Amino acid sequence: MSSAELLPPLLIAAPLLAATLPIVLGLWTDRTGWPIAAVTTTGLFGAAVALASAVYTGTDVPVTHELGGYPRTYGIQLVADQFSVLIALLVTAVATGVLVYTRQGGPRGNTFYTAYLLLTGGLLGITLTGDVFNLFVFLEITSIATYALVASGDGPESAVAALKYLILGTMAASMYLIGVAFLLMATGTLNMIELATAIPAAERPTLIRAGFGFIAVGFATKVAQWPLHTWQPSAYQQAPDGVTPLIAALVSTASAYAFGRLIVTVFGVDYLTTMPNAATIVLTIGCVSVLAGTVLAVIQTEVKRMLAYSSVSQFGLVIAAYGVVIAGSSETAFIGAAIHLIGHGLVKAGLFLGVALVARSYGARTVDEYAGLAKARPVVAGSMAVLLLSLVGVPPGVGFVGKWYIALGAVQSELWPVAAVIFLSTMLTLAYAARLLEKMYFTPPAALEWPRTTEPVATDGGDTVVSVGMLAIVVVAAVGAVALGFAGGTIAGLLEPFLIEVFN
Repeated sequence: MSSAELLPPLLIAAPLLAATLPIVLGLWTDRTGWPIAAVTTTGLFGAAVALASAVYTGTDVPVTHELGGYPRTYGIQLVADQFSVLIALLVTAVATGVLVYTRQGGPRGNTFYTAYLLLTGGLLGITLTGDVFNLFVFLEITSIATYALVASGDGPESAVAALKYLILGTMAASMYLIGVAFLLMATGTLNMIELATAIPAAERPTLIRAGFGFIAVGFATKVAQWPLHTWQPSAYQQAPDGVTPLIAALVSTASAYAFGRLIVTVFGVDYLTTMPNAATIVLTIGCVSVLAGTVLAVIQTEVKRMLAYSSVSQFGLVIAAYGVVIAGSSETAFIGAAIHLIGHGLVKAGLFLGVALVARSYGARTVDEYAGLAKARPVVAGSMAVLLLSLVGVPPGVGFVGKWYIALGAVQSELWPVAAVIFLSTMLTLAYAARLLEKMYFTPPAALEWPRTTEPVATDGGDTVVSVGMLAIVVVAAVGAVALGFAGGTIAGLLEPFLIEVFN
């Protein structure tokens, strides 16, 4: 067994085992959670880089690991390929970066970091599993950790938001599990590669179609697609400021990745193309969510809630891209979906970190309260401006690259309504982004009557309001969004071997 084959189980097991340490060590000393989480996530990022190097430069791809040595037919297989390692890199990078904020901004309890590490392990499990039932297990680990993190906020509103998320999340997981049961009944296997071979030859195609329907509804809820999105705005708004960047960047991203994985790897594009209404259903869910999310974002006054509805729209764009993949066997649209998943995760992490920093140092949470921010906090305002423009799709931001590939795939497949939806949503995204930019740069703050915190920026480790590290991580996110915009062609090239395998 090569060293690369040990990395997938290590990436999953390490955070799950490390999650026990903050509570155990907390029996003797307080605040052990942050250093444990920092060391673990930094190590995970290094392991993800090593795994990506093995996948992109090695000859034995994908990198697989059969747990316990059991064959994949009835055992559990972990798989790292050109698609999954991109998400693994995003998960580990964001999980490490957000800790720079939580060191100073909190939450700081040991139980918080236990849930933090559980969430990280669950997300990596979703990314690397090659088994559809094991995917359910990791979805539940992720969800349970997220419920706890959302509920860790102050006040009853956080508990209510977590309860709403729990109810809808449980329903979504149940729908997915029912779909998996139908696939098992039709094929007798749960392994993704084995399913890909068995599904086209299944003697009871009705079970396959029913399974896909249940799975699609389950993921539509997990990815917060309209009208099953109602858990997301409340969860993002009521979660602690140190939690929102993590869940906004990764939780729905991992679910959207999983849905795409099932489409191209398990069901197969050729099979879904022949399935009645499969493309229409996925396209409709995505396009309606794109428009509904942007319209709802435009009318919001609270910044976290506005960005939450923005996520409904942005993930709708990814789901619409999957619909284009099914309808037109479009490799271009799939590349766009992958780039948009990575780019949106980075952009939303940066934006919510910026929102947290502004709330902590400037006392602002609504759009109107951002008046004069550019003068008082020029670095964070500039970073947020870059991230907002990337979200709109202004080049050279990564948001432009993802939208370009998706729109190009829609045009190549002659799905003109999808291209029109992308254009209209871009205009609406510009509308709410421009509102925030106008307040930050062109509205004087003098007329506003609310307290504003004016403590100076300081170095990490003190009790000051904002540290240099907290500010730096927002800047890094903004620079990364631009850098990924220039790297769109490189990402497409990295995905090419995977595309050849699943589309040919």
